[in-house]
Amino acid sequence: MNLGLKGKTAIVMAASKGLGKATALTLAQEGASVVIGARDKKTLEETAQEIRSETGSKVLAVQTDVTNLKNLKTITTKTVDEFGTINILVNNAGGPLAGTFEDITDEQWQKAFELNLLSTIRMTRLVLPYMKNAKSGRIINMVSISAKQPVENLILSNSIRAGVLGMAKTLSDEIAPDNITVNNILTGNFLTDRIKHLYSSKEALNKMTNNIPLKRLGKPEEFGALVAFLASQQAAFITGTSIQIDGGLNRSLL
Repeated sequence: MNLGLKGKTAIVMAASKGLGKATALTLAQEGASVVIGARDKKTLEETAQEIRSETGSKVLAVQTDVTNLKNLKTITTKTVDEFGTINILVNNAGGPLAGTFEDITDEQWQKAFELNLLSTIRMTRLVLPYMKNAKSGRIINMVSISAKQPVENLILSNSIRAGVLGMAKTLSDEIAPDNITVNNILTGNFLTDRIKHLYSSKEALNKMTNNIPLKRLGKPEEFGALVAFLASQQAAFITGTSIQIDGGLNRSLL
């Protein structure tokens, strides 16, 4: 299927590794020019070169901390300077600190807000003028099933990520007349560094996997494929929704 992404420009945040990297790679494979941001400059540059070599697409690497507004303005400006506009934004950031309600301090709540909600708000605000000018755009937020089905010991993620869903749903109504779609992807368990950190023992990892109806972890390329579809021409009538990709882990009806 031709997704119609050739000639489009995408920004993918937190894209030096994990699901962000898989997303950037898939978009580049579909012919999009990709701008990737992450904090670790060395890893980011290595990822950019890997994607260029594998796909032949243009890839721009911009060192970016999503909690730093100046950095967000820089990656936006450099994207427009290099490619002229922004067609696709994939908001992504690492997960906040694990812990229970009584464990978490005010400072940790503030950091989680800045990492997972405020960064999404800021980056979306920065790209909207270009999408509105083009009367077209795709905003895709990488969230977590914790926003819909709270996960034990992850109160920060459970709370802050739910805020992204509320913001995105409201925004999708406001900018629909400009043919800009806003959607969320609720990720389950993929074999990323964060999962390795949260489930450090083989026993814990096996227990988590056995709780997934498909009895396996997700593959990063499966996630990338969903992002590419939501960014495509074929997904033009999908907006204001949150799509689970979790192997059936979330059992809720809605």
